[in-house]
Amino acid sequence: MKTVRTFLFVVWFYLSMAVVAVGLSPALLMGHRQAMGVVHIWARTALWGYRWIAGVKVQTLGREHVPTGGALVASKHQGLLDFVALIAVLPDPCFVLKKELTHMPFLGWFGVKTKMIAVDRDGHAKALKDMVRNARDRLAEGRQIIIFPEGTRAEVGAKPEYKPGIAALYRELETPCIPVATDSGVWWPAKGTIPQGVATFEFLEPIPAGLKRAPFMVELEQRIETASTALLASDDTRRRFKPQA
Repeated sequence: MKTVRTFLFVVWFYLSMAVVAVGLSPALLMGHRQAMGVVHIWARTALWGYRWIAGVKVQTLGREHVPTGGALVASKHQGLLDFVALIAVLPDPCFVLKKELTHMPFLGWFGVKTKMIAVDRDGHAKALKDMVRNARDRLAEGRQIIIFPEGTRAEVGAKPEYKPGIAALYRELETPCIPVATDSGVWWPAKGTIPQGVATFEFLEPIPAGLKRAPFMVELEQRIETASTALLASDDTRRRFKPQA
């Protein structure tokens, strides 16, 4: 039964993406607000199927820390659910993502239209400067800049490896950083079936602006990893996840 639910949800997820993107593609000819509205519709449609087909509810803790205006958000990244859930909960999200994703049909087009920050990973110093410049512009527009500090999806329970991009944004934007913890990788694994339960995203207390690079990186990693580990230790999650040796 779990395999059937997973299969049906995957079909729902990609079919709904295509239907929303194609059906509402005229929004690409309109303004940012209309295009972002389509992105929000897609995310909420996907989460509806995730709840009622796959059997996983998504909950958000720490809502008092969820930003409504310009902000820098640093989130644990364990899978595709992180994009969908954060789009659904934030009013005007702007992801820092790899450039290749903008080449995808429809989804990539909406990414370009909504001015997501595409990073060329082979661009090195120039890519970092471009990322900071674009992030500064998006922040001035009142958007929530979302970066995954590890740079890519990490296996659940794997040793974290935080990249320098978040430190550059924190320093140059001169704004507090809101950490986000999650156990999403348990509930939407890269391979295998999706278990039923509750996936959690927890917005943590912002780290004040102005810290030096090293103390900031230590504080950020400690907060995200401690909170994410605590979520993995919850009764429902622990039964479905066996920590790596």
